[in-house]
Amino acid sequence: MSFVVGLTGGIGSGKSAATREFEKLGITVIDADVVARQVVEPGTAALARIAEYFGDAMLNTHGELNRTALRKAVFDNEQHKNWLNALLHPAIRRLMQQQIEQAPGPYCILAVPLLIENNLTGMCQRVLVIDCPESLQLARAVKRDGSDEQVIKNIMKSQASREQRREAADDIIDNSGEIDALAPQVTRLHQQYLSLSAPS
Repeated sequence: MSFVVGLTGGIGSGKSAATREFEKLGITVIDADVVARQVVEPGTAALARIAEYFGDAMLNTHGELNRTALRKAVFDNEQHKNWLNALLHPAIRRLMQQQIEQAPGPYCILAVPLLIENNLTGMCQRVLVIDCPESLQLARAVKRDGSDEQVIKNIMKSQASREQRREAADDIIDNSGEIDALAPQVTRLHQQYLSLSAPS
């Protein structure tokens, strides 16, 4: 069983940049967004259940999930959304747990944007928050996604606040500066996690 560091942060905080630094150090990163796509790949039980529930319009010509159609189906329908969450959340959690158990190395990173909101901190021994001021989150996310500022503000409202994340954190990486400032912080935490995960 690997020692698990849960990595989280708001939109535009720099989670991906931080996970890349851990990967450079040879650490396995289990990314919840990737796992969420894996649980609905062709041939999975979850995809079959979605097609059965919503109809074959949910599949494209290659038998893959038609995400646009699914988004439309659940957009304003609380019942559909709840059904989908009840199907996918346990499947995602199970697959993340499997990948944690198979992860080589002394520790692994579990990168989950909504780690705190979805009460997944129990899967981790440490919680690492990538932090920056909300004004910077907004500017970065707008620039990266080319989205409307209001869209990003709405996403930020639906996430835990900066204070809530900081309160839940065991460790914090300050990502309010230049990108070069990330690597030394990651290296320092890497040493800490190596000693924390070492067999006593």
